[in-house]
Amino acid sequence: MAKDGSCLFKIGYFIYSRTRFGRYFHQNDIRKSKLKLGDGRHSELTQFDYESLSILPIPMVLDNYAYLVTDQKNHKSVLIDPGDAEAVQKVLKLKNVEPEAILVTHKHWDHSGGNSDLKQLFPHVPIYGSSLDNVPDCSHYISDSDVLTFGDLQFQTILTPGHTVGHTVFLLDGSRFGVSSHLFSGDCLFLGGCGRMFEAPPSVMLNSLDILMKLDNKTLMWPGHEYAMDNLKFAIFLDPNNTELQKKYNWVMERRENYLCTCPSTLEEEKSYNPFLRTSDKCILSAIGMIDTGDFHQPSNEERARALLLIRKCKDEFKYKL
Repeated sequence: MAKDGSCLFKIGYFIYSRTRFGRYFHQNDIRKSKLKLGDGRHSELTQFDYESLSILPIPMVLDNYAYLVTDQKNHKSVLIDPGDAEAVQKVLKLKNVEPEAILVTHKHWDHSGGNSDLKQLFPHVPIYGSSLDNVPDCSHYISDSDVLTFGDLQFQTILTPGHTVGHTVFLLDGSRFGVSSHLFSGDCLFLGGCGRMFEAPPSVMLNSLDILMKLDNKTLMWPGHEYAMDNLKFAIFLDPNNTELQKKYNWVMERRENYLCTCPSTLEEEKSYNPFLRTSDKCILSAIGMIDTGDFHQPSNEERARALLLIRKCKDEFKYKL
């Protein structure tokens, strides 16, 4: 695989992200995943209930998650990032629900590839995506700090550029259900990791991550991919003496051995072990060679952006993962 920054990668990324050829490549990925998984899923279908709120991660392709979010009291459901329409339709049929809306974090086909088929199946259902991203089949454009309400489901949009120029996460207000809020983070933030910086410099991604870190620590985070095991292996490589990290890794290993999803995590947890959120930590800066064992000063934002880039490069060398 060509690494980002190379001419070959830039050409391939342009074709994938900005042309319909990308849809063909995505459909091919779906076919390959079905061959590998035997038409099964990478994770068991497991619903999480929080009072009258339910969240169902929908496993698709090799490691993607879409989400079916349901207000059980008002019988309102919302789909997030339906990359594979067939996988989503099976779950909708199983649950006997029809979505009120489709929310899309960004344009990449593994998050938006089901939009076209779902639009045909549910022509009246709005598809929301950033006005800055070329989200396929988007009918309703959103900007930063918009509020979308469906029954008791109220989402705030938060613009988080970095992975793509218009990447947007959705913060579900948990107070309407008497529970913590829920962050659907797409490819901005993963359990133990963050998305690749395809369309913005590290300083932009750093700012996006900083915005998310200002949310309540108890916020539950639902990422777009099942990357937890690989991400935590890398985190342990950088911070081998972190006992909380080791506990989380052991828990993740046990979950994955049983094909169970590892989401959600809390933002408080992520701050304790996710190296991409620890660009001010002496331990991480030392591990990536930015400082020695001498005096330590609080890094500037410019230094933190450089640290984010170095962590990303180190992760690529450890194991390349989109």
